[in-house]
Amino acid sequence: MIKRLFKFGGASVKDAEGVRNVLRVLQHQGAQDVCMVVSAMGKTTNAMEEVVSSYYKAKKSNSDQIISIVNEALAPVKAYHAQIIDDLFGTSADEVKASVDILFEEMFGFLAWNKSLNHSFIYDQIVGYGELLSTIIVSGYLAHQGVANRFVDIRQYIKTDSSYRDASVQWEETNERLKALSSSKELLVTQGFLGSDSNNFTTTLGREGSDYTAAILAYGFDAESVSIWKDVPGVLNADPRAFEDAIQLHQVSYTEAIELAFYGASVIHPKTLQPLQRKGIPLYVRSFLDLENEGTCVTAGSPLVPEVPCYIVKKNQVLLELATQDFSFMAEHHLSSVFELFSKYRLKVDLIQNSAISFRVCLDNRFDQFDALAEELEGQYAMKFQKGVSLYTIRHFDQKAYEALPKGSQIVLEQRTGETLQLVVS
Repeated sequence: MIKRLFKFGGASVKDAEGVRNVLRVLQHQGAQDVCMVVSAMGKTTNAMEEVVSSYYKAKKSNSDQIISIVNEALAPVKAYHAQIIDDLFGTSADEVKASVDILFEEMFGFLAWNKSLNHSFIYDQIVGYGELLSTIIVSGYLAHQGVANRFVDIRQYIKTDSSYRDASVQWEETNERLKALSSSKELLVTQGFLGSDSNNFTTTLGREGSDYTAAILAYGFDAESVSIWKDVPGVLNADPRAFEDAIQLHQVSYTEAIELAFYGASVIHPKTLQPLQRKGIPLYVRSFLDLENEGTCVTAGSPLVPEVPCYIVKKNQVLLELATQDFSFMAEHHLSSVFELFSKYRLKVDLIQNSAISFRVCLDNRFDQFDALAEELEGQYAMKFQKGVSLYTIRHFDQKAYEALPKGSQIVLEQRTGETLQLVVS
């Protein structure tokens, strides 16, 4: 029976030594009753996005050089994985190389017959191969080292709608399919981030969606725990790259973790906590570099241990201000139409501030569609916007919160709600 979910991110399998360390984690923790969810290796997702971008531009311009353009874009991806395979397997790599070659052939096959110009659809069919490549290699290496395991194509089990790049799980069908895996007596190795729709086209769950995959599987398996293995000691109260003296949190409640994830804390995917909370499945965030450190436990109970302010930074946001052309009130029907456009262009709202005659909102332009939104809003509203701002969110803030902000920051919007302080900084 599968009782534990282990998730390994791209940083944990970025090279051959990282893959060897995954084996050490399994040896330390035990591999029985475990399902491993593995992300694409290193920065492969970024590289695959470049492949999609190159292909899409060539396809849209009807270039007759598509094959050579794709070959050039895929060359570093092939070389990167080939080097890891050689480092791990030496002269015993034939079987894994053959499996990897098949995946690249599938990619070329799709790009050859594809007629669609839907960028999100193309994205999901190609970028997801990063996870398939990594799990083929990890599964093969574990078997090579005597650890029996079963490679699982997660697309056959997690079913979603067709909202490419940000698909929603079809829970009833997914849970029914997962029953066939839950009784496995061998280690399972599968992909994060991926699912498939009713036409069996690949879908993705959003960037960093591998954490969410682990939670989906834990829910379907009625697992006892989920462990996310990272290169940090656990959940910290701030990103150490942006704030000095970040503190490890030993325990975080489900509710607090959901709040932190909602505001943009990158250590846990925003959708991950909800299925775990429903069944009371604890989540552990642990370091694959320090196996003796128990990390952070996310479960029911105290909001934070220790109780300290938590700092979250989201960069490259857009601050948008709207007012009616005739200086009348920003009434409900105005706001309704604006939010419909946010949904249409898939812009996530991270902060709202409105008055009688104006409306300001901080937007996450993750799909790079703000310019299309602005074009549609122009003429309907008096509009101002500022790109490249940063949104700072401080949970449980105190009077010293401002002191933690980078020196020289200009605060252009401030909002306090209960224990949460949000600042838009240029």
